Amino acid sequence: MLFMVIEHFDQARVKEIYARFHERGRLAPEGLTYVDSWISADFARCFQIMACDDVTLLQEWVLEWADLARFEIVPLASSKDTAAAVKKHL
Repeated sequence: MLFMVIEHFDQARVKEIYARFHERGRLAPEGLTYVDSWISADFARCFQIMACDDVTLLQEWVLEWADLARFEIVPLASSKDTAAAVKKHL
């Protein structure tokens, strides 16, 4: 399953976030897959697409970063799958 992870950064700690990432990597447990990410121009948010079949893997990962960022996690459905589900009700 895909998840949009929105990380909210304290802009004063951006350098700490990137330092940890460069020193230790993404810190994602096995089974949690990074797909892609985008950073807002003001460094306030990171939008990541992550994939996993077990939501507790996301929770483990969040705990690795919770001292530096606040997380919002949104389960995603593809537009194609959503259109197919809606079509059944038209």
